[in-house]
Amino acid sequence: MSRVSRWFAQHWVMGVALLVLGYLFLPIAVVAALSFNRPSSRLSYDFNEFTLDNWRNPCATSDMCDAVLRSAQIGFLATVAATALGTLMAFALVRHRFRGRSGLNVLIFLPMATPELVMGTSLLALFVAGGVPLGFWTIVIAHVMFCLSFVVVTVKARLAGMDRRLEEAAMDLYASEWQTFRRITLPLVLPGIVAAALLAFSLSFDDFIITNFNSGTTVTFPMYVWGAAQRGIPPQVNVIGTAMFAFALLLVLATMARGRRARRAALMAAVPAPRAAGRS
Repeated sequence: MSRVSRWFAQHWVMGVALLVLGYLFLPIAVVAALSFNRPSSRLSYDFNEFTLDNWRNPCATSDMCDAVLRSAQIGFLATVAATALGTLMAFALVRHRFRGRSGLNVLIFLPMATPELVMGTSLLALFVAGGVPLGFWTIVIAHVMFCLSFVVVTVKARLAGMDRRLEEAAMDLYASEWQTFRRITLPLVLPGIVAAALLAFSLSFDDFIITNFNSGTTVTFPMYVWGAAQRGIPPQVNVIGTAMFAFALLLVLATMARGRRARRAALMAAVPAPRAAGRS
């Protein structure tokens, strides 16, 4: 009995973590299972019959694939703009001292704390007052605005954890500022930038509330799903969701594997080579 209780005492944290992860991944598993389902009717979501037709023809509904492509375009543009601006802002806030820096740090968190309903209506009022026609580019501008804060916070956390002595050592070895940034700073901060970009893209692709206020007649993928829910969501929607999750998972695993190989190569390079036999 003591052995069993000791085992539970040592592994209960892992057990709780697995239960939480299972709870989080359960909806994803349901979506993946429904992507192989042929429903009995358009308004039915029960698992009726296994089929591969949904994966063979993911664009059975042309409007859905157009909405997916449009969401991907908006997400890409918003991610590029928000990542570039957010990275520059993070460097300015972490590496430089200027008047108003503390207040700017507080303002960065406001878009994250503001309800999306408030931000969507505020942007709508701004565009209408400025005479800007609602459509593709107003969605991009709106997504850049709310993704920017997440990028700044993510990159700031990476910069705050960096060891400045590495950059100082590089400059002590007569490296220029550009060489130090390219060979030391950028590789160290790059994982944070990539994580911020992935977060920005997922937030942009998934957004519905802010997009609904500022889209005009433009239909994105979340808006298509919302509209299709009234007349029956096509099973190909589950295919798109499963494919996106699988792509994101493979990207994360590839990044982890690359980082592990880089650390292993660094450790091998740090180990001194054995001296030749018979050499004094």
